[in-house]
Amino acid sequence: MISVFGSANMDLVAYVAQAPARGETVTGHRFRTVPGGKGANQAVAAARAGAEVAFLGAVGDDGFGAEMRAALAASGVDVRGLRQVPGPSGIAHIVVDDDGGNSIIVVPGANGTVTGPSEADLAAISGSRALLLQLELPLPAVVAAAQAGRAAGVPVVLTPAPVQPLPGELLDAVTMIVPNEHEAAAITGATGPDAALDALLERVEEAVITLGAAGALYGSRSGERLRVPAAEVKAVDTTAAGDTFVGALAVARAEGRPMADALRFATAAAALSVLREGASTSMPVRSEIEDFLA
Repeated sequence: MISVFGSANMDLVAYVAQAPARGETVTGHRFRTVPGGKGANQAVAAARAGAEVAFLGAVGDDGFGAEMRAALAASGVDVRGLRQVPGPSGIAHIVVDDDGGNSIIVVPGANGTVTGPSEADLAAISGSRALLLQLELPLPAVVAAAQAGRAAGVPVVLTPAPVQPLPGELLDAVTMIVPNEHEAAAITGATGPDAALDALLERVEEAVITLGAAGALYGSRSGERLRVPAAEVKAVDTTAAGDTFVGALAVARAEGRPMADALRFATAAAALSVLREGASTSMPVRSEIEDFLA
């Protein structure tokens, strides 16, 4: 089982020809609501890629919360650890342009009430083959979950987004960090992904830097280095491509695949996700990933 301790947001997605500049108003050509949040996205991605997944987090007692719970369950995610709290659920306002690029504003809502893992969360984490974390929950809660995973001998995979200072107590508990190239540069101050990878490996055991259309770069403290190219596809919507990558990578690693194979599996999943609109709704199932690789 893979545990995901993280955020659940309802994505409010506006599609426009070009994103507005500051002070500018533009007319969109479509709007939709899609269940998302980095934690929930990674849970769905891992479940669709073939794993048993438990999602640990919170939603509000509003309609969005009920809808997100139902969507996670429909994707095969165990939602017994998804608490309901009074008040609104988290939301993300997303603008997607005609080139597939996006900009996002997150309002935490119920996610902000998660101050740490519950006893039930700790039990789920300790029985997992991997724990996936992101930074859309309060940082003390993320640190506590990471430390619980480390103490139980569970590999801890951190997506350091949204970017913020990372305390040593968090990084000491992380097995693998998976930033994109912009996040890696912001965290390390290094210029270029290779230099950023070196800097990350001074702080964690393993690191993967996702490079968008250029694929992914992996390194470990043992000295292994891998660069895996991305499949050439025409992106429709890049929202949640990184979360798809992390979810699929965690599944492949939990299955014991060599890192090169795991990265190819993850990059294939991410490539398929950008061919469809939305966050969780764009994520491929395992058979699609395997057919794409074949």
